[in-house]
Amino acid sequence: MTSSAPHIEKQTLPGQTAPSLLVLGRWTAAQLASSDQFKQLQAHLSSQPASAQAAWDLRLIERLDHIGAQLLWQHWGGKWPAQLQLLPTQRAVLERVAQFSGKNVRAPSPTWLQRFFSLGEIILTVISHLRGFIRLVGQLFLDLIRLVRAPRQAPWRDVSGHVYAIGATALPITALVGFLIGVVLAYLSAQQLKQFGADSFIVNLLGVSLVRELGPMLAAILIAGRSGSAITAQIGVMRVTEELDAMRVMGIPHGFRLVMPRAIALAIAMPLIAVWTTLVALLGGMLAADVSLNISPQFFINALPAAVEPVNLTLAMSKSVVFGILIALIGCHYGLRVKPNTESLGQGTTASVVTSITVVILVNAVFAIVFKDVGL
Repeated sequence: MTSSAPHIEKQTLPGQTAPSLLVLGRWTAAQLASSDQFKQLQAHLSSQPASAQAAWDLRLIERLDHIGAQLLWQHWGGKWPAQLQLLPTQRAVLERVAQFSGKNVRAPSPTWLQRFFSLGEIILTVISHLRGFIRLVGQLFLDLIRLVRAPRQAPWRDVSGHVYAIGATALPITALVGFLIGVVLAYLSAQQLKQFGADSFIVNLLGVSLVRELGPMLAAILIAGRSGSAITAQIGVMRVTEELDAMRVMGIPHGFRLVMPRAIALAIAMPLIAVWTTLVALLGGMLAADVSLNISPQFFINALPAAVEPVNLTLAMSKSVVFGILIALIGCHYGLRVKPNTESLGQGTTASVVTSITVVILVNAVFAIVFKDVGL
């Protein structure tokens, strides 16, 4: 054992009946960083008496910090020895350890004034987001007017690229989820319809629910999680790499080259994805109805136009256009607000997905209330 290693030696002074325990070495976190050194010290301490009647002398310690003081305090059982010799600085360290040992240090509960200020901060943050989003919507309208006046200057290549990336590449996942939703909905509905002998009405149930509500909303939620997060991440990375600042210096408007192409692409792709998801979901429901209720696919296809009025499809596609524009604007909004660090990028992407899905559900509820007498 080296001289700097923390250890305890017994020394019997003249006139003493019991030996004094001399604490020697460096009792610091740096000295105890090694697991072997820490285990040796614990074994060494366990062999020493922890009685309050033992005499302890800490004056010859080379260095003592809170880690070493904590070990000694635990060995003493959380009590001061009856005979203890130490320096004033060592006593200060031990008193601080004794003050907080065995106590759960909790942060002070916020006062009503602090809670009021926190509420005000939340309100100001919401107002800031609303103001930025409204500004983004206004800029989109101005960019669309510029597009109509000078269509040759529009970034059509960007629009076509986003239509492919957002629409074509999303067809497999939307088809899979739509098919499974159709199967599940058909099986659950069949169990209830059998009780009333209304097997044929499964066409009406699946047709209206999938064409009017579930198809567009399911496609919008999938696109919000898949493409909305990608939009935020793409623009956020441009903020981190200072590409947005470079575009501003070069006089390239963010709205015309970043926001508008994505909004147009989602407005085009979203209705097509909704129709695709609805068709695949109807296919899954038709197969499940054939298995569970013996309703043939031919009967299902022939009864579907009479069960679902064409206005429901028009309403679904109109909703999908609104969903697509909102998802694009929300993704761009959070992407442009990303700060030049990776933590803000992750937070912005998460907030974008959550906000997009929430807005899609809210807007769908508004459509359902406003058009409750249309197509039903």
